[in-house]
Parts: sequence; C-alpha cells; structure tokens
Amino acid sequence: MVELKSPAEIERMRVTGRFVAEVLAELREKAQIGVNLLELEAIVRERIRQRGAVSCYWDYSPSFGRGPFRNTICLSVNDAVLHGLPFDYALRDGDVLTMDLAVSIDGWVADSAVTTIVGTSDPEDVRLIRATEDALDAAIAVAQAGNTIGDLSAAIAAVAHAAGYPINTEFGGHGLGRTMHEDPHVPNAGRPGRGYRLRPGLTLAIEPWFARTADRIVTDPDGWTLRSADGSRTAHSEHTIAITESGPQVLTRNE
Repeated sequence: MVELKSPAEIERMRVTGRFVAEVLAELREKAQIGVNLLELEAIVRERIRQRGAVSCYWDYSPSFGRGPFRNTICLSVNDAVLHGLPFDYALRDGDVLTMDLAVSIDGWVADSAVTTIVGTSDPEDVRLIRATEDALDAAIAVAQAGNTIGDLSAAIAAVAHAAGYPINTEFGGHGLGRTMHEDPHVPNAGRPGRGYRLRPGLTLAIEPWFARTADRIVTDPDGWTLRSADGSRTAHSEHTIAITESGPQVLTRNE
C-alpha cells in the first residue's frame, strides 16, 4: 500500500535527509588511501549515536540477505555495488567506493548513496559514476505529479543506454517514510506512462546503479554484498525525494 505524506511529515523526513547527507559528505572526505572500511563504519555508528538516530540497516533481515545485517552503512568497493558488508579492508589508490546510508530520526527515514573514487581517478570510472548521477537527475526531473513510475524508470534507462551501460532490474528504488522500504518499487528500466501515478505526498528513494559491462549480479559468500557478474566496476547514486504540487523536492541534498 502506498502511503502519502503530509507537508509536515515531509519536513520531518527532510531533517533526516540532511543528517544522511552530512554523514555521507564527511565519509567522502575520510575515504582516503589506507583508511579501513571498518573505520568508516565506526564513524557512522558514532554519528548515529550522537544524533539519537536509528540505523535502518542494523538487524535488517530481508529475504535476499543472510541476516541479520550487523552494520550501519553499506560499503561496496569496485565490482561490488549494493549491500556491501563492511569488512577489514584498507582502501587502495584507484578504488571505487559506494556508500549507502539509511537512518530514521524521530520515526522518519531518509536513504541516500554516493560513489566516490579513492586517490587516482580512472576516466572510465568517472564516466560511470557520472552516468548514475545523470540518470538520477533525469529521473528527478520527471518526478512530477501526474507522471508515472514508468516515466522515472524510462528516464534512468535512457541515460544508461546512451552511455552504453547494461541495466539490471532486480534491485531499484522504492517508497519510504516510516520504514526504509515501502511501496511502490522503482525499477531502473521501464516504459513511459506505465505504473503507479505520482501524487503529491509520495516519497521515493530513486537509485540508479550500473556496472560497466554486466547486467547480472552475484552474491558474495558473506550473503550480502552484490557484485557485477563479470567483475566489472560499478557505481550507484541515490536520493530521497518528495513529490509536491510545485515539483520534486530532494530531501537528502547537502545544503
């Protein structure tokens, strides 16, 4: 069931969204050569404790993971793209790191992800990351009341196809609000005009993710981390947005 939020509830989600954006911005600065993924996890735990927030990941036990997830952020490196389980790994020059964070403050959730390059940048990695960011922007641009989920999905797919990247539709965006995952599902490919019609008060996490040359994913032995099936590098960009009468509002943007 799709739950629409009032303007006051959207503002409460915006508070959470700003916190998520601030933490991701801090982690982006901290993600340097030699920094351990467990150090980044420790920073997130401390920031959540200081703010009195609640991790949406801790003890999360969905059907697709080997639960419970006992960390507060997903950290995915290189060919890993989703649900990366933080482990004892020191970042290396040229690593591609995706950081995905969802928390709840006073009962309201926000979810966002960014991909960054550690140290020296490979132009192909930069291009891949930019494609996910462009796809996210394209989807947000058409997130207008009266349009459909299919319009968002088609906008994402158009960017991927133009850049020459394949698309996986097993995992995509989703509704959120009081919980991390609500209806509707937002695939990263679809047909314009199809699916749920967007209405003011709808809040969504839109999250295009691409691999350079694979449309299939495999799961690590840890039961969580998802990687491109062919080992090609990946990227993931995500924002929480609200549909309003005056257009889409991004709730996880770092002001």
